[in-house]
Amino acid sequence: MKTINKINVLDLISPEMQKVIQYYEQQIPAEPTDGSYDAQRIAYNEDRRYWNANAPELFRVENMTVKTVKGDVVTKIYHPIEHTPATLFYLHGGGFILGNLDTHDRIMRLLALYSGCTVIGIDYSLSPEARYPQAIEEATAVCQFYYQHAEKYALNMHHIGFAGDSAGAMLSLATVLWLRDKRIYCGDICAVLLWYGLYGLQDSGSRRLYGGEWDGLRREELQEYDNAYLGEQGSREEPYYCLFNNDLTRDVPPCFIASAEYDPLLDDSATLFQTLQSHKIPCEYKMYPGVLHAFLHYSRLMPTADSAIRDGAEYFKKRLFG
Repeated sequence: MKTINKINVLDLISPEMQKVIQYYEQQIPAEPTDGSYDAQRIAYNEDRRYWNANAPELFRVENMTVKTVKGDVVTKIYHPIEHTPATLFYLHGGGFILGNLDTHDRIMRLLALYSGCTVIGIDYSLSPEARYPQAIEEATAVCQFYYQHAEKYALNMHHIGFAGDSAGAMLSLATVLWLRDKRIYCGDICAVLLWYGLYGLQDSGSRRLYGGEWDGLRREELQEYDNAYLGEQGSREEPYYCLFNNDLTRDVPPCFIASAEYDPLLDDSATLFQTLQSHKIPCEYKMYPGVLHAFLHYSRLMPTADSAIRDGAEYFKKRLFG
C-alpha cells in the first residue's frame, strides 16, 4: 500500500498512548550508531531502561544458566512467594533480533506478582546468529531441564504455562506445539498467554493499513525480521513459523490472545482466535483499544498496559484453579 493511503494512527491513539509518544518526543532517542544488529541491540536495550525502572520487588529473583545441545541459555527465575502453584515460561519479543531478560524485566515481574506463579524468563539465542527453529529448541530444553530439577529450584512443574509478547508470543505457542508433536512432557500446560503476536500471516488488512516509524513495523521491517529468523531462503510456510500450517484443531492448551487496535499484527491475533474458537479450543480474545504494538512495555505511564498483564495473569489463574 502506498504510504499516503495508510491510516494515520497517531491521530487516533488513546490519550495514554499519546503520553508515550510525547515522552519520546521530549527525549534524545537512543539511535543505533550504524545498521548492525549489535548497534540496534544496544539502542534497544538503552531505550528499555527507563520503562523497566521501579519494577516491583519480589520474594526472590535468581539468574540460572541452562546447558543445552545448542549452547548455554541464561534464564531468570522470578519467585513472587516462596512456594507457588505453577510455573510460567516467558519468551520476550523483539522481532527475533532484539531483546533480553533485562528489556522485559518489568513485564515478567508484574506477571509473577499478578499471577502468584513463578515466572522463568528464557534468554533464547537471537537471530540472525541463530536461525529457526533454534529458539524453540532452546525453550523446549529449558522446560525439560526445570521439569527434571524442579525440587532443586523450588519449582512447581506439575502445572506450567507459556507466555510471550510479539515474536515471543509466536515462539511460546510454537514451543507448545513442538512439545505436543515431539511428545515431550514437562508438566501439564494450563494455558498460553499471547500478547500481540505474529503467527504466520504474510499479508492482511492490518498489515496494509498500520505500521510506521512509530512502531518499526512497516512491511519492509517485518520482512527483515522474518529474513533474520528464517534466512532469506527460508520457507514462510514452516509449521512452527506459520502456525496456521500446524494442526490447531487438537490438544492446544487454553489461550489468552491479546491484540492492540493499531497494530499491523492485529489480524494475526484475530485469525488465531477465530481458528481456535471454530475448533472449540478454549480461548479468550481481547483487543486493547487505542494502543500500538509493544504497549505492554509502557506500564509506567499506561494503566492499560498494566491491565493487559493483569488480564493475562487472571486468565492463567482461572485455568489453573478451575
